[in-house]
Amino acid sequence: MPDPFRSSDAPRWAVLAAWATVLCTVPSCVWRLALGAGVDVGFTGRLGALYTGTPVMVYVLVLSVLSQAVACLTFALVSPWGERVPGWVPRLGRRRVPVLAVALPAAVGAVAVTGLCAVLTLVPGGPLDNPDFPQGTAGLVMDACYAPLLAWGPLVAALTFAYLRRRSAGVPPGAAAGTSPAASPA
Repeated sequence: MPDPFRSSDAPRWAVLAAWATVLCTVPSCVWRLALGAGVDVGFTGRLGALYTGTPVMVYVLVLSVLSQAVACLTFALVSPWGERVPGWVPRLGRRRVPVLAVALPAAVGAVAVTGLCAVLTLVPGGPLDNPDFPQGTAGLVMDACYAPLLAWGPLVAALTFAYLRRRSAGVPPGAAAGTSPAASPA
């Protein structure tokens, strides 16, 4: 039986990196779910009062499910379903997935996640400098839970590059760029 999480030509490192993208989102999801469940995660003052109740619980649940689902989409970069539409899909089953239909959203996601993480962590006076954010041990726990997200974007970028190289292999020169081989310079 074929492995639904590994394309026959996806390198082992890429499959491990895809799993790492999923796993690096788990600690922040657990931390957020604890916040949503009413656990005191260290917010004080105005933020402490804001981050309570049912709306926050729904928000962190939706955000956690969405971030895990998006992270799981990284498997398309190493799986057969990132190359061919699964056979059970009506009308599209077993058709080849266009390379850019997978690579372009992955590249945009890699840039977006990397940029968001960089802005949140590196910009002086950013949201993490708010005095109502968790401090001391609670702040260290929050930082430890969110730190793995810094790897998410670069991992997706590496996987996207590997996907493009693998899927473009064997394509006549110039065809990958949308030109015919005859039109490319010799």
